[in-house]
Amino acid sequence: MIKSASIDKTADWYDGSYEKDGLGAQRSYPNEELVRFIARNYSGVPADERKNIKILEAGCGPGGNLWMLGREGFSVSGLDISPKALELARKTLGKWQTDAELKAGSMTEMPFEDGCFEAIVDVLASFSLLKAEFDLYLNEVTRCLRPGGRFFIFTLSTGSDAFKNYSPATLIEPCTLDGIYRKDSPYYGCFYPHRFSEVGELEAVLSHHGLVARSSELISRTYNRRSEMFQYIAADAQKIS
Repeated sequence: MIKSASIDKTADWYDGSYEKDGLGAQRSYPNEELVRFIARNYSGVPADERKNIKILEAGCGPGGNLWMLGREGFSVSGLDISPKALELARKTLGKWQTDAELKAGSMTEMPFEDGCFEAIVDVLASFSLLKAEFDLYLNEVTRCLRPGGRFFIFTLSTGSDAFKNYSPATLIEPCTLDGIYRKDSPYYGCFYPHRFSEVGELEAVLSHHGLVARSSELISRTYNRRSEMFQYIAADAQKIS
């Protein structure tokens, strides 16, 4: 396994969060943009054919998205670096009476065969990777997707107030903070790397890895009675070969 101090820091933070708060550490219901991605691409697939569609969630956490994918009838896999997250995901899947293949591992070295997934989804997972690590991850995404497969990513945008006004956090790369340290930020306390992206730059990076963006949208949400705006990118890309 590739050694990375930043990945280890993220894993330690999440392990502590899951130990402290259990299922309360993460949302229990699926990401709205992920639901739109699934509806846009697979709503026309008959229920009895969905088991033939293999979907991986990279950085699945305690299963808030996995159970929806399972209940929709897809063949689902979840990958997370935290064994505690996978323990909680099993509880979540049991609650919703569905299942998934769960594996522990890093997004930069995914333990799956070449071309085995129809889709890979990433909801606020890979933003914790440094730029070079994100490139390794996208290599793995491309490797694990079948030709024509889809990659959905929901990640952080540089338009966020948390990036524009990041002090007392530190920039460890041009668009990467060492965490969210400003106390009035909605994600205060997330003391691990946060890499923010620009839409054009993200599309270019995806294209470099053979993933063509079919759509990419900015989603803005306000917090603290509209005093703070957090902006996200939702992109749907396709493996072209």
